[in-house]
Amino acid sequence: MKIKTNQSLLEDTLKALLLFILMLFTTSTFAQIKDHSAAVNKAADKIEQKVIDWRHDIHQNPELGNREFRTAALIAKHLESLGMDVQTKVGVTGVVGILKGDSPGPVVALRADMDALPVEEKNDLPFASKVKTTYNGNETSVMHACGHDGHVAILMGVAEILSGMKTDLKGTVKFIFQPAEEGAPAGEEGGAELMVKEGVLENPQVDAIFGLHLDAFYEVGTISYRSAGIMAGVNDMKITVKGKPTHGAYPWVGIDPIVVSAQIITSLQTIVSRNVTLTDNPAVVTIGAINGGNRSNIIPEQVEMLGTIRTFTNEDEAFVLKRIREIVELTAQAAGTTATVELPYSTRFPVTFNDEKLTSLMLPTLQKSAGEENVSLIPPTTGAEDFSYFAQKVPGFYFFVGATTKGRDMKTVGDHHTPQFLMDDTAFKTGVKAMCNLVFDYMELSGQ
Repeated sequence: MKIKTNQSLLEDTLKALLLFILMLFTTSTFAQIKDHSAAVNKAADKIEQKVIDWRHDIHQNPELGNREFRTAALIAKHLESLGMDVQTKVGVTGVVGILKGDSPGPVVALRADMDALPVEEKNDLPFASKVKTTYNGNETSVMHACGHDGHVAILMGVAEILSGMKTDLKGTVKFIFQPAEEGAPAGEEGGAELMVKEGVLENPQVDAIFGLHLDAFYEVGTISYRSAGIMAGVNDMKITVKGKPTHGAYPWVGIDPIVVSAQIITSLQTIVSRNVTLTDNPAVVTIGAINGGNRSNIIPEQVEMLGTIRTFTNEDEAFVLKRIREIVELTAQAAGTTATVELPYSTRFPVTFNDEKLTSLMLPTLQKSAGEENVSLIPPTTGAEDFSYFAQKVPGFYFFVGATTKGRDMKTVGDHHTPQFLMDDTAFKTGVKAMCNLVFDYMELSGQ
């Protein structure tokens, strides 16, 4: 069991004090740099309808991961029209644009994900998706059910604004349009991990990276953030429990893998409730599928289970995975049989970690982009994001932008990844302003 010690409490207190001092220093420093937010606000107002139109077009023509051909072509054409150096087919269908400011300085990366999901839209919209395609060998509907269409439109708008203000840029901006955030098709590589592997953070070398996610459970005009672990690291797993098949009337003749599986599932829940220090970080261990047997009176030969694990630090990840293996293997051993754990089975994303210094440095930028009263600190979320692969390599800052109409009852909001997912068109301007201001302020502060 992991117990919070007096030494670790002291370390946390000192860390909080240092961050407070850094925030005071940052506030003082911000008063000394050139503020471009008035010009950004004016440009964001002017381009808002264009961003909305882009989003409607992309929403009506969604594409799954590693198949974002139309979306990539739209982006590349736009970036080229702005005079950028454009690279295509990065990480399969990814697009990268390079914008060099008139003055030397750091390289700032901005990222938007492009892919949709195999979901059938149930919204009554003039631009609702009617697209169908093949996914893992089966026909499926396709929908932007997580806001990636908005992310692309926002970053296209940011690219146009910053291109028009390049004389004020003290550095270089790298626009990263990423495929397959939701995962590549079976048997393929993709997403942020592949883009990093192919050198997207190099040539020129990125100094900091920013990303955002539109969130249906926050109102338009708001921004929410968190320092350190903001989204969980995720591992999926497959557990196979072996048994000895027999007639259901004579269970003592065999070994019942269904009973062993039930014991394993119950014991796995004690990892979070009894082993993890929940006052430090949350964790999740979920079994989402269990398959075994095909008849009421036959004890089967084996049972297979699929599950997911969410953690917020590398240490917690290692600890939880170790406990899972111990529980699975030793529970099976106690029953006189064996069980294997494939962990991760097909997916692993690291924790989406916001660099603490960068977060403190840029918090005033978010506050002036949305209004201080509209920027809130949030608890960590157990969802996952492959932006984490970028933030493992360079300092990163990832935040949420509200996307639901003001005053709406949140109980009626369609969740992400569902057919009822919906965003208010007025949400995108906040994201445009925030991303533009982050670029300018980071470059100004880097020159201090």
